[in-house]
Amino acid sequence: MKGSASAPAMTSPLEPPDSLHLQAAEGWVGLGDYNSATEELERISVANRDDPDVLQLRWRIYAHAGKWDACLEIATALTEKKPKRRFGWIHRAHTLDKLGRTQEAKDLLVSVADNFESNSTIPFHLARYCCGLGQMDEAFGWLQKAVAATDNPEELVQLRRQVLEDPALEPLRKKL
Repeated sequence: MKGSASAPAMTSPLEPPDSLHLQAAEGWVGLGDYNSATEELERISVANRDDPDVLQLRWRIYAHAGKWDACLEIATALTEKKPKRRFGWIHRAHTLDKLGRTQEAKDLLVSVADNFESNSTIPFHLARYCCGLGQMDEAFGWLQKAVAATDNPEELVQLRRQVLEDPALEPLRKKL
């Protein structure tokens, strides 16, 4: 899916050895070893620990551990440091949803959706949040926008699979 939030390629301006620690941490996350990934991130110099790519990876590690309060701090920092980067907004909304603040998550993404019109991830998440709030007509509209933003047939297949498999969209599937 265009702009999938799962595991984006990092494009950090970090120099070695910090860039190598970040790459190693990404590798450990890819292998599911979050402890080793954390150890690698701790090897990054203090001056570079607030680098957006470092923060994004740390968010993934904390999300895996269910540390949602820490995730919210990190995601907020990402949106402040790189407001044109969609992942901070997606992570922040996801965190708010996990904290039981689904309306806030929806409102947050609605406020930035126009900035990322060519991306299907934000409308997909908005469809999920609307389902959770019982706003089925609006959820369907956001899902239509997600499909419209998907111009690659393979991405469309992936989006359809997500719609069929995501438990948050169960109420919408029943309506379809």
